[in-house]
Amino acid sequence: MSDRPDGSDTGGDARFAEGAETALRLCADDAEGLAVISALVQDAVLSITDIRLDRKRRRLVMLVNRFRWEDREAAERRGRGYERVRALLVIDQVLRVASQGIDRHEADMVLSVLALDWQPGAEGAGRLVVTLAGDGAIAAEVECLDVLLRDVTRPYLAPTGHVPEHRE
Repeated sequence: MSDRPDGSDTGGDARFAEGAETALRLCADDAEGLAVISALVQDAVLSITDIRLDRKRRRLVMLVNRFRWEDREAAERRGRGYERVRALLVIDQVLRVASQGIDRHEADMVLSVLALDWQPGAEGAGRLVVTLAGDGAIAAEVECLDVLLRDVTRPYLAPTGHVPEHRE
């Protein structure tokens, strides 16, 4: 019996080239998993109106336009434009949220994510800090680390046409 649609046999192992590109859906419940999500949301942009705190569900949700870092090399190799995708960054088990360097009344303000940082506390609780460019930050005190990153649209060409840069 064949493992492939064309009738050939791969010995049971799938090859990377056979996989279809799909939307990201990643969960993190430890610092290592959060580091992966942090790398993928680096340089994501959003506005104040794209942030929602659902107190009843104890959930902080951010709708971000993230740069597709995982597609950068393929775009360069194929000579096509870089891409962004709309994604939900969901932080669950939220007890309280604080922010600094953000004017919550300025709806046109564009925020740019630099990193997600986990500061563990007692008995699995802790603080998840979303560090933003321009000395801004959003800190969520959480019962435990429970983060989801899920792409919700198809990728689109990045409006700037280039890779985000970081100056020191």
